[in-house]
Amino acid sequence: MKQIELISFDAEGTLVTPDFSQAIWHETIPALYARKNNLEPARAKEIVAGEYAKVGDQRLEWYDVGYWFEYFHLGSPEPAIKSCVPKVGYYPEVKEVLSSLEGRYKLVVSSGTPLELLEPQLESIKSYFAAIFSSISLCKGLKTPQFYAHVSELTGVSPERIVHVGDSWQFDYLNSRQAGINVFHLDRKRGSGDSLTSLLELETRLAQL
Repeated sequence: MKQIELISFDAEGTLVTPDFSQAIWHETIPALYARKNNLEPARAKEIVAGEYAKVGDQRLEWYDVGYWFEYFHLGSPEPAIKSCVPKVGYYPEVKEVLSSLEGRYKLVVSSGTPLELLEPQLESIKSYFAAIFSSISLCKGLKTPQFYAHVSELTGVSPERIVHVGDSWQFDYLNSRQAGINVFHLDRKRGSGDSLTSLLELETRLAQL
């Protein structure tokens, strides 16, 4: 059995539901764009979604809310972010699981979400975590193997004693594994293969390492 010291969690899709993010990207930004350009809301959504698609999720700009507010000439993103905070929600088992793990492991968040969006998402559960890492804010990059190696360095815990949990096959599973970190893929919809379907399965799987 491996001696695990640190558990790293992805944020959105793992701890945090998509509601806040959906509100920012697919409701608030299109609504502001529609108002600025005197467009019907549906048409504004089409245009904004099309611009997102041109960039794609392999580029940093996709995740950078400041970039998009500047791109669409919408002013400061801060009022919009604050307006969406009531949409923040957590999966039902999250607080139970974090409470159970707390004290036995060091807990951190390792996310690709920029801090200006990540911090409001984690506000109600941040007390569980020793540190919160954003690859975009910390490393100016996506969640690469190098990012996970940097998390290992910053926490002072060697990769073989870290477990990462996240829902992205590429950014959470493959890339953390390349850094030598133990990893569980979370697939809430299907639970394909060895994937977790809920964080409630995590402790059992930890005992099997």
